[in-house]
Amino acid sequence: ARVGGQQRSKHTLVLIRHGESTWNQSNQFTGWYDCPLSEKGHKEAIAAGNLIKDSGFTFDVAYTSMLQRAIRTLWHTLENTGLMYIPIKNRWELNERHYGALQGLDNQQTVDKFGIEQVTVWRRSYDVPPPECEDDSEHAPSNDPKYKNNPIASQIRTESLDTTLERVLPLWNEEIAPLIKSGNKLIIAAHGNSLRALVKHLDNIPEEVIAELNIPTAAPL
Repeated sequence: ARVGGQQRSKHTLVLIRHGESTWNQSNQFTGWYDCPLSEKGHKEAIAAGNLIKDSGFTFDVAYTSMLQRAIRTLWHTLENTGLMYIPIKNRWELNERHYGALQGLDNQQTVDKFGIEQVTVWRRSYDVPPPECEDDSEHAPSNDPKYKNNPIASQIRTESLDTTLERVLPLWNEEIAPLIKSGNKLIIAAHGNSLRALVKHLDNIPEEVIAELNIPTAAPL
């Protein structure tokens, strides 16, 4: 969008990754685990809200995931822009990538168990998922009450960046893009990988490039 007195695009979309979480802090694979923001994460989200306010953005509708670190980041942002009254739509498709059997392990535990080369492949490849979590694991969405009425989400046991994109895109095409095209100004608060998937589509970024792209915490795009 153009700034500095020139006309902005008629379409407005702001993307924001959640602030630092407690599991980001401890270097654990988080995925769909519902940990809260860290103290630093709260401060990052408040600062992001102030930045958005100072830039003159306003919104009609907000989207976020089913996970509290993104929801809380959105709340901070809307509170600091005076927009807590706008509709918030929670969509599981905007959740972080599910890290399967790696969820809950920290970096060192993962390297000790699987080796650095394999862990690097899982972290940075586009279409190689980690091992699946077990059906009786606390990390299986079928054991989480948030997804009890969602047969599609309940089946997920692991994801690659590719399969994350496959669930984000239909939500974008069928619901979010039509809202924007009809004149609504949107903010989406989500996660590193669900936003990478969206940015890949919007900016037509090649697979090998998007796999290396990092979206920083609480930095509005």
